[in-house]
Amino acid sequence: MNDSPRRMDARSLRALAHPLRMRLLELLRLDGPATATHLAARVDDSTGTVSWHLRHLAEHGFIEDVPERGTRRERWWRAVVRPRDLHTSEFRGDPESRGALDVYLREFLRQQGNRMVESFADAETMGPEWVSARTVSDWSGVRLTADQLAELGRRVIELVNEAVRQPEQPGAATIVLQFQAFPRRPEEDSG
Repeated sequence: MNDSPRRMDARSLRALAHPLRMRLLELLRLDGPATATHLAARVDDSTGTVSWHLRHLAEHGFIEDVPERGTRRERWWRAVVRPRDLHTSEFRGDPESRGALDVYLREFLRQQGNRMVESFADAETMGPEWVSARTVSDWSGVRLTADQLAELGRRVIELVNEAVRQPEQPGAATIVLQFQAFPRRPEEDSG
């Protein structure tokens, strides 16, 4: 995995901001390389539609061809795994990018919520060590300045990057790690 974040600009955001493309990228990131035919079955869509979206993702550098696995009739794809660095404030002044940002954020948060729900629904298939190791925490009500919040985010990201750089251990599994930290809207904060 490449540690350096991919800075999301308006062009790459518009390329990714489609529910099917985001789902395809998620499947490739979490489950590894696949063909358009395999992915089409997973997302219940046509191979032609999925192939078109995969080529679009590849054109913008989110996925790449896996030539050693492909044949003339079957093309394999894999995710280019890199953290995404998205500064939402950069898109406020551009209505076209703002629409793409809205689509991206809604789908991204929907996917994260679904992953969490699925994890708790799948508890019977996990070993007890994984059930006790997972966590969902909520620190709502913490009061911080914008600088303190930015520093907290930086430190969490630094800690995650440190863990990612560790050599893989026997028994390791693919982990979904989600972190959100944001201020409440001012009208919610009064009282």
